[in-house]
Amino acid sequence: MKVLYLHQYFNTPEMMGGTRSYEIGRRLVSYGCQVDMVTSERDRSNDSPRAASLWRESTVAGMRVHWVSIPYSNSMGMVKRVMAFLKFAIASTRKGLSIDADIVFATSTPLTIAIPAIIVCKAKKIPMVFEVRDLWPELPIAVGALRNPFLRFLARFLEMQAYRHAEHIIALSPGMKEGVVKRGIDAEKVSVISNSADLALFQEGRKYRTKQREKMGWLGGRRLVLYAGTLGEINGVSYLVELAAAMRSINKNVCFLIVGEGKEKDIVTNKASNLGVLGENLYIWSGMSKSEMPRLFSAADIVASVFLDKPEMRANSANKFFDSLAASKPIFINYGGWQHDLVIKRGVGISSWNIAIERAAKLLSDFLEDDERLQASSQAAGELARLEFDRDVLAEKAYNVLRNASGNGSRG
Repeated sequence: MKVLYLHQYFNTPEMMGGTRSYEIGRRLVSYGCQVDMVTSERDRSNDSPRAASLWRESTVAGMRVHWVSIPYSNSMGMVKRVMAFLKFAIASTRKGLSIDADIVFATSTPLTIAIPAIIVCKAKKIPMVFEVRDLWPELPIAVGALRNPFLRFLARFLEMQAYRHAEHIIALSPGMKEGVVKRGIDAEKVSVISNSADLALFQEGRKYRTKQREKMGWLGGRRLVLYAGTLGEINGVSYLVELAAAMRSINKNVCFLIVGEGKEKDIVTNKASNLGVLGENLYIWSGMSKSEMPRLFSAADIVASVFLDKPEMRANSANKFFDSLAASKPIFINYGGWQHDLVIKRGVGISSWNIAIERAAKLLSDFLEDDERLQASSQAAGELARLEFDRDVLAEKAYNVLRNASGNGSRG
């Protein structure tokens, strides 16, 4: 099976950000597929007008990866982001039409990935599988990033075109599937394949806990709450700054580490400085590659997954949540939805959803001081990762969706 994989934000483990497409793609190769990944290089160093017409090719884990230079970062304003989306849609359409394929596998966000996916599948008369990573345009509308009525109309129109032209749809959570079905799509056409836990990678990192903590001289013997992810508008990372401020008067044995990049990083840093927690019980580091994360996670006592508490956010499938499970680390969550329910039901951590900040700090402090609860939650997290979110199992499920959509049947 020849797979044309379209993902504007494809990352390798040596890069910052999620590696879902890399992990699925390399496993498709191991199953005997030919994978052509069409993606972008987001570094601003090549921002010339001709950059979007210049492609380079490399081999990554058996995939043939086609890179085009289109600068992008989370700190960009909406207009510049939309321009980057459209530039990639045009460039990837041209590239996709030149690649021999049996099926198109397009993953959002951005939603504009549907443009090359639809054009290529119609021109080549091959099926398309569309992966929904976020419910666009609901998310940008919810945070006020997409206010223009005409742009909202266009986004919803494109969303429906993607669903209708897809032979099958992959959603990253039950809530995302529900959102797609509410748009009038047959539930049988949608499969849930969540983000997954890379057990081998993160379990290997556990043996470095002592060395990693020793490198963090400011940590000492304190309990560590880790947030490793994007500092964007929807992430609401300022919540952790407020939590650190509340924690100072409750438990001086607890500290926070925020690792990542994003539009709100300066806001978060300034708030931490103004509240007097920066460099005291809260620290902020630059983003790291995925390959560096296992050692960092090994040093943590609990991993935080935070978002703005809006109904549209509750279907999210945060990478850090599954990395925590893979590392057998308890999870601290502050929003509702399916991940909140999973944390409570499976005993893999604690939730501060709908709880005032002072009470949340006390809840977190009590949990971190209870060695038995910490140990039990760690074991439950590792077990949940193995039983339900093993990356090998979920990647094979994606493979079978592609096989069935292409008319080649399922593996085995």
